[in-house]
Amino acid sequence: MIPAFEPRSEPMPGDPDEARARMVQLLREQGISDERVLAAMSVVPRELFLAENLRRFAYDDTALPIGHGQTISQPFMVASICELLELAGDERVLDVGTGSGYQAAVLAELAAEVVTIERVPELASRARAALVDAGYPQVEVLVGDGSLGARERAPFDAIAVAAAAPRVPQALYRQLRRGGRLVLPRGASWGQDLVQIIRTEQGPVERISVPCRFVPLLGSGGFRRA
Repeated sequence: MIPAFEPRSEPMPGDPDEARARMVQLLREQGISDERVLAAMSVVPRELFLAENLRRFAYDDTALPIGHGQTISQPFMVASICELLELAGDERVLDVGTGSGYQAAVLAELAAEVVTIERVPELASRARAALVDAGYPQVEVLVGDGSLGARERAPFDAIAVAAAAPRVPQALYRQLRRGGRLVLPRGASWGQDLVQIIRTEQGPVERISVPCRFVPLLGSGGFRRA
């Protein structure tokens, strides 16, 4: 998400596990109820996906800058996306907009296979290293136009998009299995709604979740060409 970053006065507690537990409790209070999602958020070390000077803010419920005009999403938004994907554990998932790699790591706790795609090579390289350091070397990191998905890896049971689009990119919808879920922020560049799209025989079925504000999805299916 686009950061409204206001550093707190207190540093992260010395024990990251304690800070992570507090974050998960806050997610519960904010309405996240999927126990698998909460369990995943309780074990992924978010601090490893941040620069050293920002790690003390790792478990604040805020987005943080990661360079190239991108951010690591607010924990509540990561949890909301994962909850709307309704993962059972045996799915193949596409993560669009790798960024720091944090959301891909959470998805790796929730699904059997995760492919993630990032348009900025430097971010992709950094995320790949962070995923290995955090214990998720199995996540496949691709470089390319995420709005076009990863056709060579399709079909997917679920697709998570961590950047805003004015409409559902048709390339992504076509890469869903029947019954698959696509979750993305949709709307104008200044504000969106997080929506869940289900692929059915009759066409897309959708429901709107929470208001949000993410960085724009760049590429052929986004706001403009990358």
